Amino acid sequence: MPIGRPGECTSLHRDGRQPDFRHGLRRRRVIHPRRRCSMPRRSHMCHQAWRGPLNPHAPRRIFRPVLSTKDPTMTLLRTALALATLAFVLPATAADATRIPHLDGDIVIDGVLDDAAWSQAVPVELGYEISPGDNTPSPVHTTMRMASTRDALYLSFHALDPEPSKIRAHLTDRDGPYRDDFVGVMLDTFDDHRRNYEFFVNPLGVQMDLIREEATSNEDDSWDGLWTSAGRITADGYDVEMRIPFSTLRFRNTQGAKQWGVIGLRSYPRNVRHQLANVVIPRGGNCLLCHAAKIEGMEGVQQGRNLEVVPTLTVTDAESRDRRDGDWHGEGVQVEPGVDVSWAPSPNLTLNATINPDFSQVETDQAQLDLTSNFALYFPEKRPFFMEGADYFNTPFQVLYTRQIANPDYGLRITGRTGSGAYGAFVARDATTQLLVPGVLGSGFDVLEQPADVLVARYRHDLNASTSIGLVTTARHGDDYRNDVAGVDGRWQHGGHTVVAQLLRSDSQYPTSLGFADNAPSGAAWRAQYDYETRNWFASSWHEKVDPGFRADLGFIGQVGYDKSLVGGGYNWFFDKGSKINRVQLYSDFDITHRFDGQLLERELEARLSLNGPLQSNFGVQGLTRSRFWDGRLFEESYINLFASAIPRSGVQLGGNFRTGPQIDIAASRRGHGRFFDVNGSVALGRGLSVNVDLFQQSLRRDGGTAFEATVLDTRLAWQMDPRQRLRMTVQASNVDKDPALYTHPVNRHARDIGAQLVYSYKVNPRTAVYAGGTLGGFLDDEHRDLFASSRGVFFKLSYGWQP
Repeated sequence: MPIGRPGECTSLHRDGRQPDFRHGLRRRRVIHPRRRCSMPRRSHMCHQAWRGPLNPHAPRRIFRPVLSTKDPTMTLLRTALALATLAFVLPATAADATRIPHLDGDIVIDGVLDDAAWSQAVPVELGYEISPGDNTPSPVHTTMRMASTRDALYLSFHALDPEPSKIRAHLTDRDGPYRDDFVGVMLDTFDDHRRNYEFFVNPLGVQMDLIREEATSNEDDSWDGLWTSAGRITADGYDVEMRIPFSTLRFRNTQGAKQWGVIGLRSYPRNVRHQLANVVIPRGGNCLLCHAAKIEGMEGVQQGRNLEVVPTLTVTDAESRDRRDGDWHGEGVQVEPGVDVSWAPSPNLTLNATINPDFSQVETDQAQLDLTSNFALYFPEKRPFFMEGADYFNTPFQVLYTRQIANPDYGLRITGRTGSGAYGAFVARDATTQLLVPGVLGSGFDVLEQPADVLVARYRHDLNASTSIGLVTTARHGDDYRNDVAGVDGRWQHGGHTVVAQLLRSDSQYPTSLGFADNAPSGAAWRAQYDYETRNWFASSWHEKVDPGFRADLGFIGQVGYDKSLVGGGYNWFFDKGSKINRVQLYSDFDITHRFDGQLLERELEARLSLNGPLQSNFGVQGLTRSRFWDGRLFEESYINLFASAIPRSGVQLGGNFRTGPQIDIAASRRGHGRFFDVNGSVALGRGLSVNVDLFQQSLRRDGGTAFEATVLDTRLAWQMDPRQRLRMTVQASNVDKDPALYTHPVNRHARDIGAQLVYSYKVNPRTAVYAGGTLGGFLDDEHRDLFASSRGVFFKLSYGWQP
C-alpha cells in the first residue's frame, strides 16, 4: 500500500518494485524489520532466542563463473574445499526408534479424543521442561499420540492444566497465536538434521506451520501446508487433533519402513513461558535436531497424485494525483488472470510453474524510517511463489532477494532432496529490471524499464553428518545488460564448533544510460566465520571482504568495496526454577571496517546486558561507541540503549526502546545529539479482536536547534470473525520536521504522509481464498501545505486450489 508522495513511501508498490528510499541497515547482516535483536545468531541475545517458534517476540524469517586460476580467491576456494573434505566427525549413535502403528480407518478431526482408533496410537509423554527449566520434570502433564494410515500422519495431544481458566487461546489468522498456549511437533522427515517441518495448534484449533533450517536456525512461516486440525478447551485442560497428509510432506522415497526425527512440543505461558518437550535438549547446543527422538514405520504410504492447480483472478483499480485540485489518473480497471501449478512426482521432488502470476501482496509492509543512514531499505518477501522453498536458496551472503524480481510474466521452479543433499532452481521472465546500486557508504534502488531473463540455482552436498559444501549461481540478462554471480560455500560443525565460509565472483554489464562510473564491473566477495558455544559461553569471529566491482543484482548486498572483521562473545547465567530472574546474559563485540584502499570506515565497540524475568519479560541495557567515516572525515558516535518487553497477561504484549547519544546528521555532515524511542504493543480484546500499535520517533539536535524530528505510527486492527473470515484495517502515518536554517541545501520544513488499508478475507485453506479491500493515501509538504488525498484504490483477489 503506497502512502504519501509518489516515489516516496514506506511500503512496496503493488508490482513489487521498491521506491527509492533510504534506510539504515548498519548491522552485519540483513535483519528482518520486526526483529529487534541484531546480535550474532548464537549469542542468545534474542529473548529465548533459538528454540524455534517458542519465541513469541521473534518473527519467523532465502551463471557464468569468471574465476581465474591465478586469482587469489581461488587459493582460498581450494583451501576451503580441502578442509571441508578432510573434516573429522565422530560417528553418531542411533537412538532406539518408536514404532508408529498403522490404522485401518480414518479419525474424525474434531478436537474430541473419542475415536476408538486413538487407543491404537503410540503414546509419547512430553516430560521435560527445556526452558526456563534445564530439562527438569514438566510442571504439567501432556500426552502426544501418533499413528498413521496409508495417506496421513495422525497426532493428538491431551494437555492437562491445573487452572484451565488461565489457558491462553485466541482466534487469529493462521500463523498468529504464538503467544498462546499451543502444542505441536517438529518432523525431520529425512532424518539428516538439516531441515524440519513444524506443525502447531492452539487450544481453539488455529494452525501454525513453518519450515526450519538447522544450519541457521531460521524459521519460515510463509510455508503453508494443507493439513487439518481441531482444538477444544476442556474441564481439565485442552485437546488437539491433527491430520497431516503425506502429500504435504517431502521425505525419502524408500521401500519398507521409514525413519524420521520427531520432537513433540508444548508452550505453557504463564508468569514465565514454560517450554515442554518429549526429549532432553541441552543448553548451549548448536544442533536442535540432533536430539530428536526417532520414529519408524509408515510402510507403503501413498501421496496421491500430488498435483495442485490454483487459478487466480486479481482485479484492481488504482489512481493517484500530485496536487489537491489535480485530476485523478490511473490505468483503469486491471483484470489479471493467472494460474499456479505444483506437482510432486516423488516425495523428495517438487515442480512449480506459474503463468501471469499474481504477485500482488495483500498485507501492508511494516512502516520504516531512518534519517541517520544512507543504505537502501529492506522489506521481507511476502509473495507466495517466492516464499515457498525459499530456504533452499539461503547462503551466508544474501545473493537472492526475490523482491528484486518485481513483475514477472512467468516462472518455473524445481526443489528437491537427494540422499546426500538438496537442490533448487528457478527461471523467470521479469517485465521490469530493478537494481540495487551498492556503494562503499550507501546504496539505493534504480530501475531499467526493460524486461530481463532470470536464472537462480543452488545445490548443497552433505559430505557427512557434520560437513556440507554448496554451489550457487544467479544470472539476469536483458538488452545491453547482464549480471552473473557464481560461488561456493561450506559448513562444518562438530560439538560446540561451527565454521562457515563462502566465496563469490561476479561479472556485470550495464547500459551507459545509467551513468555508472564503471559499466562493466567485476569482483569477488568472501566470508569466513567461526562460532563456538557451550552451555554458558559463546563466541564468534568472522571476516568478510567485498571488492568494489562485485555486484549481486538479484540479491541484497548494499555495500561493496570494503573488508570487515568482528570478534565477540558472551556468557549466560542461568538460575534455578523459582527465581524471578531465570537468565542473565552479557555480550560484547569489537569490529573494524576498512575501505578497499585502506581508509578506516568504522571502528566499533559495543556491549549488552540482558535479563529474562517475570511476566515473560526481557530487559536490559546496550552501549556502543564508534568512529565512523563520512564525507571525507571521521566522526565519533556513541549511544546508550534501554530496552524492555513483557507479556503481563493473556493477550497483552508491551515493548519499548530508548536510545540517546552523539550521532551524525548525514544530510548535513554535522555531528549532533540523537534520540530514538520506540514503543509497541498488542492487545487482544476478547477471542477474536486485536489491536497492534508501533510508534517510534527519531530526532537530532545540533548547532542550537533541532535539525530533524521524524515520527512514524503503524496501527493494525484485526477482527477474526471465525476460523475463515477476517477483517483487517491498517493505518500508517509519518511526520518529518526539519529546520532549513541548519542545512546548506533546500529541505522540506514539514512533511506528512498517511495511508490506510481495509481488507476482508475469507480463507477455506491457504490456496482457496477471497480478498477484497481498498486503500487511501495522502500527504502534505512545504509545496502542498494542506493534507490531501493523493492515492486511492480498490482490489479483489480470488484463488481456488484444485487437486485433481
